[in-house]
Amino acid sequence: MTQPSLVPDSQHRGLVSLLPPRLRDFAMLARFDRPIGWWLLFWPCAWGVMLAGGEKRWDLVLWMLLGSIAMRGAGCVYNDIVDADLDRRVARTALRPVASGRVSRGAAWTWLAILCVIGLVVLLQLRPQAQLVALGSVLLVAGYPFMKRITWWPQAWLGMVFTWGALVGWVEIRSDHIEALAALYAGSIAWCIGYDTIYALQDREDDALVGIRSSALRMGTRVRAGVGGFYVLALALWALAFWTMRPDWVALVALAPMALHLGFQVATLDPDDGDNALARFRSNRDAGLVMALACWVVGNAGIV
Repeated sequence: MTQPSLVPDSQHRGLVSLLPPRLRDFAMLARFDRPIGWWLLFWPCAWGVMLAGGEKRWDLVLWMLLGSIAMRGAGCVYNDIVDADLDRRVARTALRPVASGRVSRGAAWTWLAILCVIGLVVLLQLRPQAQLVALGSVLLVAGYPFMKRITWWPQAWLGMVFTWGALVGWVEIRSDHIEALAALYAGSIAWCIGYDTIYALQDREDDALVGIRSSALRMGTRVRAGVGGFYVLALALWALAFWTMRPDWVALVALAPMALHLGFQVATLDPDDGDNALARFRSNRDAGLVMALACWVVGNAGIV
């Protein structure tokens, strides 16, 4: 078996590498050097807006992009505060700013508050109904870092958290056709479980040693089939959401590019190669765009 190659989370990337060391630590704490996270948080927001018929609300889409950057950063800071002791015991995460001691817990909490203020500014741009929906995710976010300690399926909890934006985007545009929204959200959760299982493949050996649980460990040698199953479930639920909004062939054809993209991920996934897994995980940024275009097509076509 090929040993997974780990990409350390202490690696300096892009513009972040040009910052002074102290500022760089805070940027890395919020994962500003790793935009894949906020893309994955943002895309479900855009899906909700587009499928609900808000194709002209580019102002809303941009606000949600800003909110995704800030709140993904806040979530990473909170996660690193809670997980510092575990992070020190995993090769990929041992040199993260809090785990390594370069940023104190007190400074991390202050940085978290600043990021949350930015998120609050975005929240205030929404109508009251959408604000309430957005606030409904707070307890889910707070509970996520503890899930890897108590369940083999922390990816399912992450799925509920990371795709919550689909609910917010939809409710900002409209309050009806909840059945379509439910299918969109459920499919998005299945998608997240799939791609985060791929991500977790990088840490399987260390996770097993320190007692961290994950769907990648739970699936064992059947991880490729497991990821494929969740992707198929996601596509089926999205097809239901699209069909509910427009019951004709356009709804299904619009999903074909997404099906091909996800199928390619599964077909080329090597669970024993960390670099391969990371590349497949990151490709979901492009998958999110493909799905956004599909939502735009169906949402713009309107309800029959």
